[in-house]
Amino acid sequence: MSELVTGEAVALELRPARLPSRALAVLLDLVVALVVYLVVTVALVAATSSLDEAAQVALSIACFLLVLVGGPIAVETLSHGRSLGKLAFGLRVVRDDGGPIRFRHALVRGAVGVVEILMTFGVVACIASLVSERGRRLGDVFAGTLVVRERLPVGRGQFVPPPPPWLAGRFSGLDLSGVPDGLWLAVRQYLTRMQQLDPQVGWAMAERLAADLTARTGAPVPQDVPPAAYLAGVLHERQAREARRAFGGGGGGPAGSGLPGSGLPGVGGTPVPSAGMPGGYAQPVPQPPVPPFQQPQPPQPPAGHEQPATGFVPPA
Repeated sequence: MSELVTGEAVALELRPARLPSRALAVLLDLVVALVVYLVVTVALVAATSSLDEAAQVALSIACFLLVLVGGPIAVETLSHGRSLGKLAFGLRVVRDDGGPIRFRHALVRGAVGVVEILMTFGVVACIASLVSERGRRLGDVFAGTLVVRERLPVGRGQFVPPPPPWLAGRFSGLDLSGVPDGLWLAVRQYLTRMQQLDPQVGWAMAERLAADLTARTGAPVPQDVPPAAYLAGVLHERQAREARRAFGGGGGGPAGSGLPGSGLPGVGGTPVPSAGMPGGYAQPVPQPPVPPFQQPQPPQPPAGHEQPATGFVPPA
């Protein structure tokens, strides 16, 4: 089982899809694509009956490429990894770090799928999925993607703590383009498991991950922000940007942050009050009271540290 968090600001624990469910989803997609291909082919034959044989062959090849190759690529790109077959069986294509796929991911999967699915009748794809630990075919390996199950029993997900309200919008000016997917995944895994760690171990891991993030972003951790709170704030900012790219969030505040104009709730379903702060490391302002709800308590810091292990409290 792989613990992933989608890039749409939703924290989930997702399981990689195995061969039977993937095969049924691909079969349904192929049936639909073949039906569309036959209908388009009949229409082309009727419309191009006056053309010579070479033109008809060229149109047939173009129809094959557009419907059976370009069609699945367009569907996966526009639906962010949910084709008709995957939607029917509760599956979805995501990046290795759990974020939504883009056109380049769908293009690589579709191009490789022509060889391992269409030209070999799925034999190569089945062998690759059986050999892979996470059930990935060659298209997933080359594209850096993973097919996961979205339908899980209630209560199986793990909670990723949202950043404290006084950090809302504080990291909107960071350049996150240089942070690799593996580091994002490590940060998410730490935030979901930090309550299970020894306090000293958790503090050391948070400091190391925060140092790795600052090395990639070029901006140091603010002195009044403990490392775990910094990780949660930067992760929230990244998820908000992913949500804007995925859903085209409108102006105002950052999408997914709960700021005015975002139209999206905060991470983990917790509404974040409007902070009214500009980008960068502005000073926090008083927030309205948040309705009480039960949250997991973060680990305590080791002896000799002035800051708590998670830092999910306003600075002094």
